[in-house]
Amino acid sequence: MFFQSYTLLALYATLFTWILTVLGSSMVFFFKKINKNIMDAALSIASGIMLSASFWSLLNPSITYAINLNQIPWLITSIGFIIGSLFIYLTDRLFKKKTKNNRLSLLILSITMHNIPEGLAVGIAFGSIKYGIYGTTLTSSILLALAIGIQNFPEGVAISLPLRREGYSRFKSFIYGSLSAIVEPIFGVIGALITIKISYLMPLLLSFAAGAMIYVVIKELIPESQSNKNTSLMAIITIIGFTIMMILDTLM
Repeated sequence: MFFQSYTLLALYATLFTWILTVLGSSMVFFFKKINKNIMDAALSIASGIMLSASFWSLLNPSITYAINLNQIPWLITSIGFIIGSLFIYLTDRLFKKKTKNNRLSLLILSITMHNIPEGLAVGIAFGSIKYGIYGTTLTSSILLALAIGIQNFPEGVAISLPLRREGYSRFKSFIYGSLSAIVEPIFGVIGALITIKISYLMPLLLSFAAGAMIYVVIKELIPESQSNKNTSLMAIITIIGFTIMMILDTLM
C-alpha cells in the first residue's frame, strides 16, 4: 500500500497535466486566435521551471542517490542524461521521416512524443519521494507537474486551432488536441512503478528524465517562446520561472 500511494499521486499529477491540455484544446470552441504574447509567456515560464526542476528535482537527486548506492555518480548520471536526450532525438527523427509530407500529423506526433518523457519525469519524481533523497520532495514533484501542465495548455491550443483552420470540425479538433497528452498519465504511472520497484535504477531513471525534458525544452519550448519580437522579455520570464522553482525547491 505504501508504494501505491506514490503511484496514485503520480497518476493524479499526470491526469492534471493532461486536463490542462484538454483545457487548451477547448479554446477551439471560443476563439479563432489567441494572443501570441500570452502563449509565449506561458511557454517561457514553464521552460524556466522545467529547466530548474531538471537539475534540482532530477539531476541533483540522481547524483545523491548514486553516491548512496556506491555507484559512480558522474558516470551513471551522464549515461542516463545522454540516453534520455538521445531517446527523444531518435524518436523525433523517426516520426519526422514517417510524416514528412503531412505538417499537421508531424505537429500532433511531435507533441505527443514529447509528452512521454514529461509523463515519465513526473512519475519518477513522485516515485523517488519514497527514498527521502534531498531534492525529491512532494512540493518539488507538484511544482514539476504544475510546470508541465502550464506548457501543456498552449500545446493543446497549438493542435486544435490549426486543425480547425484546416477544415476539421471544432469537436474533432478538440478531440485530437486532447488526446495528444493522454500518454502522460500512462507513462507517469510506469515511471513511478519502475522507480519504486527497482531502486538501484533510480539514479539512471532520474537523469534519463532530466535529459529527455531538457531536450524538449531546448528543442521545442524555448524556440517557440522566442518566435516573436519580445525575445528579451520572454528570456526574462524564463529566468523568473527558473528562479521560482529553484527558490521553492531549495526552501522545501
